[in-house]
Amino acid sequence: MDEQYAEHGGVSAERREKLAAWRDTGAAYPTRYQPRDEIGGLRDTYESLEPGQDAGAVHRVAGRVIARREHGKLTFIVLKDMSGELQLFCQLDALGAERYEALRHVDLGDFVGAEGVMMRTRRGELSLRVTSWRLLSKSLRGMPEKYHGLTSVETRYRKRYLDLAANDDSREVFVKRARIIAAVRRFLDDRGFVEVETPILQPLYGGALAKPFITHHNELERDLYLRIATELYLKRCIIGGIDRVYEIGKDFRNEGVSFKHNPEFTMLETYEAYVDYNHVMTMVEEMTAAAAQAVGPLEVTFRGQRIDLTPPWPRLTMRRAIEAETGIDIGADDARTVADLQARVREKGLEGVVPFVPTWGAQVDELFSECVEPRLVQPVFITEHPLETSPFAKKTPADPRFVERFEGFIAGMEVSNAFSELNDPDDQRERFLQQMQDFADGDESAHRLDEDFLEAMEHGMPPTGGMGMGIDRLVMVLTGAPSIRDVILFPALRGQD
Repeated sequence: MDEQYAEHGGVSAERREKLAAWRDTGAAYPTRYQPRDEIGGLRDTYESLEPGQDAGAVHRVAGRVIARREHGKLTFIVLKDMSGELQLFCQLDALGAERYEALRHVDLGDFVGAEGVMMRTRRGELSLRVTSWRLLSKSLRGMPEKYHGLTSVETRYRKRYLDLAANDDSREVFVKRARIIAAVRRFLDDRGFVEVETPILQPLYGGALAKPFITHHNELERDLYLRIATELYLKRCIIGGIDRVYEIGKDFRNEGVSFKHNPEFTMLETYEAYVDYNHVMTMVEEMTAAAAQAVGPLEVTFRGQRIDLTPPWPRLTMRRAIEAETGIDIGADDARTVADLQARVREKGLEGVVPFVPTWGAQVDELFSECVEPRLVQPVFITEHPLETSPFAKKTPADPRFVERFEGFIAGMEVSNAFSELNDPDDQRERFLQQMQDFADGDESAHRLDEDFLEAMEHGMPPTGGMGMGIDRLVMVLTGAPSIRDVILFPALRGQD
């Protein structure tokens, strides 16, 4: 924790005394302060004022006190609201002795409302010449100091409200996050997609290969799962006749935490009838570009790398991507079983780099994740994934071991994942049964058999292109935030002793 905040962050006895005195006035904690001008708007309006000039018009502002200093019969207070900062120019002659003396009870962190005339001081500082002021809320704990901010990463995550108050850059990330999500919604809405909401508590988790969180419903007397994906419910919407559907919502996976993983995260999923994954690829690169332009240029910097998001992005099969980096052809006859593939890994001297896992598809995924994924800095679509790791995708016509699936990578991170969706209920049942066998063989993230979804498919599902995109990761790339914790307001953290 920051030394300055640790020293001054406790409840102060002096501030408690000031609060008690304020309560005695009967005016403590007012319910409103209106009308009020945004500070940023006032700064724009009066930017042309010359030193020593008054604007004449009366304005009211409110915000948190972030700095103050006294100079004889003058007190200077800096207020900050979401739009900017403004100096309050407080004079003994203008306020009278009682109200001027009361300024001494104002501490850093307090919220204050002030009325007065905009002016520029002789030293050139745009200010509000205060004619009246009011305390709106008392800060009982010291705030991070204005010019040093809050630098402890741990404190920033655990006490995000202090981070937002002290660090403009942090607050701007979350403003941009809102604009990015709005741009994504606008992009989809303009193309005729319908936004829906599907259950977070589910009787059976599905739609991804991941471990769930489990909870219990007392009245229903049954265990329920926090969803790991929205996929299977959105496909039910496609089956029901909503030809373009999407959801932006929280998913939960009971797995590891890293700079790009949080157990609770925001996912976009889209499904469109009568298109395949090639159509979805074009949509993803265009949507990403639209989101980027909502907050800045198409060229961004992330983790020290310059990245150009301009469409179109390259397409590369997983087979060729792995072969280019490792010399191993996963589609060759000598790599068709998990044992054969692990033998090829040993031959290339990668045994200490690539973990060995029980199934062929999972082994391909490990090989790709360790040897290829970190090198995919510029945007690229990796296509034709193993059937075993893609239980909801159609097989490729050329080789049934692979499916019509792509993952979009930016800066070594998977940002999107899409299929030409499987719509054959008999094939889907076989995939589920294989997943159940994988689970029995030790793959804890394998998919479970979902009879209710199969019943829905048996009513008929049109050809469909489906896609999932990690909103948090997209925001990371577009804002340059190095960790997923920097783009989630209140990320998951270990407990404190």
